[in-house]
Amino acid sequence: MRELNKTYIPKGVEEKWYEEWVSKGYFRPEITPSGKPYSIVIPPPNITGSLHMGHALNATLQDILARWKRMCGFKVVWLPGTDHAGIATQNVVERQLSSEKLSRQQLGRDIFIERVWKWKAEYGVRIIHQLKRLGTSCDWSRERFTLDDGLSKAVKEVFVRLYEEGLIYRDNKLINWCPRCRTALSDLEVEHEDFDGTLTYIRYPFSDNSGHITVATTRPETMLGDTAVAVNPEDERYNNLIGKMISLPLTNRKIPVISDNIVDMTFGTGAVKVTPAHDFNDEAMAKRQSPPLPFIVVIDQDGKMTYEAGNEYEGLDRYEGRKRVIKNLMDLNLIEKEERHRHALGYCYRCKTTIEPLPTLQWYVNIRPLAEEAIKVVKEGKIRILPQSWENSYFSWMENIKDWCISRQIWWGHRIPVWYCQEMKNDACRKRDGIIVSRETSNECPYCGAKNLIQDEDVLDTWFSSALWPFSTLGWPDNTPDLKTFYPTSVLVTAFDILFFWVARMIMMGLKFMNDVPFRDVYIHAIIRDATGQKMSKSKGNVIDPLILIDKYGTDAFRFTLCAFAAQGRDIKFSEERVEGYRHFVNKLWNAARFIMMNIKSETVDYHQPSDLASKWILSRLSVTVDEVNASLEDYRFNDAANSIYQFIWHEFCDWYIEMAKSEIQDPVSGAGVIWCLLHTLKTSLRLLHPFMPYVTEEIWQNLPEVRIQKSESRKTIMVEEYPKSLPRDPQAEAMMSAVIETITGVRTIRGELNISPSAEVNVAIRTFSDDVANILKSNLHYIKKLSRATEVAIGTDLKKPLNSAVCVKGSTEVFIPLEGLLNIDTEIDRLAKERKKIEEAMSFLDRKLMNDDFLKRAPEEVVKKERVKHEELALKNERIEDNIRKLKEMRR
Repeated sequence: MRELNKTYIPKGVEEKWYEEWVSKGYFRPEITPSGKPYSIVIPPPNITGSLHMGHALNATLQDILARWKRMCGFKVVWLPGTDHAGIATQNVVERQLSSEKLSRQQLGRDIFIERVWKWKAEYGVRIIHQLKRLGTSCDWSRERFTLDDGLSKAVKEVFVRLYEEGLIYRDNKLINWCPRCRTALSDLEVEHEDFDGTLTYIRYPFSDNSGHITVATTRPETMLGDTAVAVNPEDERYNNLIGKMISLPLTNRKIPVISDNIVDMTFGTGAVKVTPAHDFNDEAMAKRQSPPLPFIVVIDQDGKMTYEAGNEYEGLDRYEGRKRVIKNLMDLNLIEKEERHRHALGYCYRCKTTIEPLPTLQWYVNIRPLAEEAIKVVKEGKIRILPQSWENSYFSWMENIKDWCISRQIWWGHRIPVWYCQEMKNDACRKRDGIIVSRETSNECPYCGAKNLIQDEDVLDTWFSSALWPFSTLGWPDNTPDLKTFYPTSVLVTAFDILFFWVARMIMMGLKFMNDVPFRDVYIHAIIRDATGQKMSKSKGNVIDPLILIDKYGTDAFRFTLCAFAAQGRDIKFSEERVEGYRHFVNKLWNAARFIMMNIKSETVDYHQPSDLASKWILSRLSVTVDEVNASLEDYRFNDAANSIYQFIWHEFCDWYIEMAKSEIQDPVSGAGVIWCLLHTLKTSLRLLHPFMPYVTEEIWQNLPEVRIQKSESRKTIMVEEYPKSLPRDPQAEAMMSAVIETITGVRTIRGELNISPSAEVNVAIRTFSDDVANILKSNLHYIKKLSRATEVAIGTDLKKPLNSAVCVKGSTEVFIPLEGLLNIDTEIDRLAKERKKIEEAMSFLDRKLMNDDFLKRAPEEVVKKERVKHEELALKNERIEDNIRKLKEMRR
């Protein structure tokens, strides 16, 4: 008979079982070939990334679903992969080159790309190894990369088809430009942050010397590219000025005063400068005019002032240009005033450089026709977004969607499959502006036969390939067996911050190219914050490294902590103390298994019908827990599922049933049934817990004797054992045991409140409110005596309260413990009085703190809340002490 080690050590166990699971192919769908398909595609982490708390939560929740469904008999594929992360990866390698005093331009495109692939081979697999540390049951044989051959083929196919349908086009219009990365960015790739800037009021003189109009701006340097001043047509202050000409300061140009309804009459003076080449609102205004206003670019792609800005400013950095412009305007007495102004600035989401709106030639997707269908499927319930509150955000963005800029001016990524004919020998070629869009490399113009072709230098937005992830990873555009079996996927588990970046685009592309939704459910999980509710960031110094916690407490405790607090719609306040708490849960389970195994003398345990109340009760409670867990997982209520298991194993199974079973194991009548029930409950609990804590459950499972019910169970991984299903309940046993537990709890409450030694035996009197309850307690007196450490127990409906006794009312019983000989009442009152004094001092300190206005204003909201909760807890504790002192004084009289 095998025995478990005295203590559970995660490290060796985790490595052993993960290697076993992978080598035996347990993560592959072929392990359950006849099951109904269930598929998940992992949100592909960037190859530049390392495991953070968000990754850990996301992967843990997906793994719970995959393991649960696999045990339920489904044919599960959880498809892993990584994203090439165009801008981020190129930045990393360029920094590496910079340390070698090299640039990508010096290397040239081909050699630079080789260098990036080399970096990817060395460092890009790090995130995958880290995900494996979490116990993720992905099918690694199907691992994909957004730049692998299959996905590259899919990307080209989608681009060509969309172009041929007129949904991809090229245009020169204003785009978010990052001067550091030297590439265009979509609106979603720009992060906005409030910034304390300066609002400068500038006098623009009229050309006829009749006065001036004052405009307010946060960007004086762009005035050099102004082509108008705009006012609202409803603004009576300026009605008579519309159409007048202005001599634009610091230039030789004249510009008109125009009217447009977009002008905010309350901003600044109500008159705004119009710089179409450097502001999105101004661009729209310029195009609405008849004729349209000209576009003058005064800042280039490096963030420097251009020739159009004037000789004095050309070549200056844009911020140096601002200083020079302000100085020159002051010299001309054209600055009316400056004032502090808080406004939002856009930053590159990768390098945090301030974005510059610039007109550039880019490729776009006309996305609105695709968005209409994507809105429809969510409204019709073909896709569920959970929590449902996120649907409104989804609809709002989709209904106001703008064309998607998909070209990026970098080298690492999917190069745009477009070639430009340099000769354009005939009208057919000229009609197309020499543009050739092809799935294959073009060496000859298909329209004019010219050989002089140049491929577009740009690559596609990283999110373009990611948008195809649910079907490209399954083999599309080929009609593969995986595609036929596993598309649509079952669920997407993701964070809210990529709902628009990725989720919405996957829905649009899936509908377009597969004529079906890419997934049935979208589960949006919470954000993990620190213990005080603050967002984790390196600058705040509150970032938690998951791998450090895994090394310290084990993967199972870490995973369980994440899911136990993953309530829908609520962010997770994470603390290391919680992980430590669930490490104790692992130990509790381990010790329970050791106890059971030490009391089993053979390799098999035959089925015996339990006859004792405790066994009937625990089997019924097990059935309830099984139903709760399955229902919670069906609804993605991971925290409810985890807490149901925790409550059952820790409290009902370990704290109550095992303790009761200790007195029954050797009983010649009930003992065999109790042994069977102990082992059956443990094995069912292990299967129930396995998706949450895969390692400790496997380790215990592999060391247990077999339970015979009808036939012998084979010794195999717990991963493919059947997940527990609904079982019959025994409400009568639950009701009877509830009365027993309430009574024992009453005795324990008195012991705890009066500080009676746990080893001291007591006499107990129990007054019940009905004969039925009295009979239940009498028939289970051995439980009450053992778990209460009671020598004599009197039970009845008409018992009188014994002299000098403490009382506790629990449910349908009153529990009395005579105190004579157990404790000195005067000594106990003194002890409680000292404890009360300490509590009152602590409350007084908190009172002063919470009445201090300075503390309330300066301290974070979470800190204040924590102090108030602490005050409430002390007040309750003080109230209980007062009550105990009062009771003891009454006994003394």
